Amino acid sequence: MVTGLIFDIKRYAIHDGPGIRTTVFFKGCPLSCMWCHNPEGHSFKPKLMIWPDRCIKCRTYVQVCPNSAILYVNNLIITDHNKCKVCGACTEVCPTIAREIVGKYMTVEELLNEVKRDLPFYEESGGGVTVSGGEPLAQPEFLHAFLIICKENSIHTALDTSGYAETEIIKKISKYVDLFLYNIKIMDDERHKLYTGVSNKLVLYNLKVIDSLGKRIWIRFPLIPGVNGDEINIHAMGEFISKLKNVEELDILPYHELGIDKARRLGMEMRIFEKPSREMIRNIKEELEDFGLKVRVGG
Repeated sequence: MVTGLIFDIKRYAIHDGPGIRTTVFFKGCPLSCMWCHNPEGHSFKPKLMIWPDRCIKCRTYVQVCPNSAILYVNNLIITDHNKCKVCGACTEVCPTIAREIVGKYMTVEELLNEVKRDLPFYEESGGGVTVSGGEPLAQPEFLHAFLIICKENSIHTALDTSGYAETEIIKKISKYVDLFLYNIKIMDDERHKLYTGVSNKLVLYNLKVIDSLGKRIWIRFPLIPGVNGDEINIHAMGEFISKLKNVEELDILPYHELGIDKARRLGMEMRIFEKPSREMIRNIKEELEDFGLKVRVGG
């Protein structure tokens, strides 16, 4: 029985493809983007997330931790994430749900049953399922099986991806994907390595492959000032994308800091970037439109 690791299911999503959708978040990502807004999806294992504002400092879970990863010092609850084995002992006894495990193993059938709860919304709005992450392509067997069963149930499928995966994997799953939400971050390879930890050569090559297969594509561009909002990057991206045949639109996604607090709850450190100004967003939108692209600004 094929199983996968899921860290969230978002219902009534309206920004992850056409219509009303259910977005399923696969856990694990081979990239390490410095601005990631879903840091809980980076690890390929379940992780402990702590909500300090919910904690009433009852110290119940301090005593049950089998790995001595939780201490009570000077009226503070301190968790050593290096010692934590994510066993779930503390989450089971916490009375205020101040501690939770992010990441749940599910079978394809279990995930489909969750998705099918929203079928009436799909039928009414022309929506469907969007698989996001993390990076869904990093769980290829589970992704492939889930997409197949979605199509067997006449559910529209969208894949939100960085494109960083073996080309054969993308070819294999592409026949079951109705729409690719393809992330393009930085065109210069060295700068891409610096900010994401990986080369962009495979990313750009796979985009060409998907385009050659005649698949519908929406480009997603996370705009981060000081990283990829310069004229050189924007021009290179516009030139590259404008040569593709099946890109229907390009969505600019302005940087926000929602991932910062989540990273702290996971015991992670994350760099804070500047938010783009309205003027910057408008200028970049106009420059990309000059390449003949349909450009939208997302949330």
